[in-house]
Amino acid sequence: MTTPQHRIGSGFGARSTADDVLQGIDLSGKLAIVTGGYSGLGLETTRALSRAGARVVVPARRPDAAREALGGLDGVAVDELDLADFESVRGFAERFLATGRSAEIVIANAGIMACPETRVGPGWEAQFATNHLGHYALVNRLWPAIARGRGRVVSVSSGAHGGSGIRWEDVHFSRGYDKWLAYGQAKTANILFAVHLDALGRDTGVRAFALHPGAILTPLQRHLPKEEMIEFGWIDEAGNALDPGFKTPQQGAATQVWAATSPQLAGMGGVYCEDCDIAEVATDADATSGVRPHAIDPDQAARLWCLSAELTGVNAFAPSAAGR
Repeated sequence: MTTPQHRIGSGFGARSTADDVLQGIDLSGKLAIVTGGYSGLGLETTRALSRAGARVVVPARRPDAAREALGGLDGVAVDELDLADFESVRGFAERFLATGRSAEIVIANAGIMACPETRVGPGWEAQFATNHLGHYALVNRLWPAIARGRGRVVSVSSGAHGGSGIRWEDVHFSRGYDKWLAYGQAKTANILFAVHLDALGRDTGVRAFALHPGAILTPLQRHLPKEEMIEFGWIDEAGNALDPGFKTPQQGAATQVWAATSPQLAGMGGVYCEDCDIAEVATDADATSGVRPHAIDPDQAARLWCLSAELTGVNAFAPSAAGR
């Protein structure tokens, strides 16, 4: 399998911040949609894009909380969206499309991690449904606006994708649930989504990227008991970060902002990034960085796209797009 998965020497790194990678970049006149852009990395992403001149729409499951968190930011608007509710996804997309606006940047940032077994919709496993299927449906329903924008779609994944490929025989864990395997599968799906979206969208000028933001303490850990995070060596008894490799939220937001805006990525797409650069392929089973081959396999990506279209009934690239 050939792949463009090689570092390009961006000049940025693990300690770069979102503001660092936006130095000299003017986003005036561009519109970004950032799911979950009011908490954790999403909040820092929204702040940085706004400071660079972009208008930002933040779809939020808790719109009142989002408005409070984002108060005072220029050019930022909030609308309601629950990624686990496909009628909510449809409603947000229809409201956005009705405005006639283009979307130059879409950052699929929202997500859940290692939650207790939860079922949504017709009994779907919540991490796969929320982290992947919700964003899949959202991007497909927004496709007319994204295609007009000829910009970038950025899918926020994780190094945890190494924990599981797509469990084709049981994607919804109907035969025994493991919260970390479910998270790993969902994060693999985030990468495969970007791989195939880039293949489908590049002729229209839209490129897609996936990324690992790094290890950061954010509300993403809300489902993890404190004792488990202490056992992992992430925090001490007082809740302070112990791992020197952990990033600040501003540093954690940098890679997704870089992927969404950097001129260094012009003409590229369908790749997985980390530490504000394209990542290498991880062939060592014990590797702690890089992207696993299963997550960038184009055949697996196409298969996942077909499954996602079947499950959601949405596919902007179908011959008639009648399922929209």
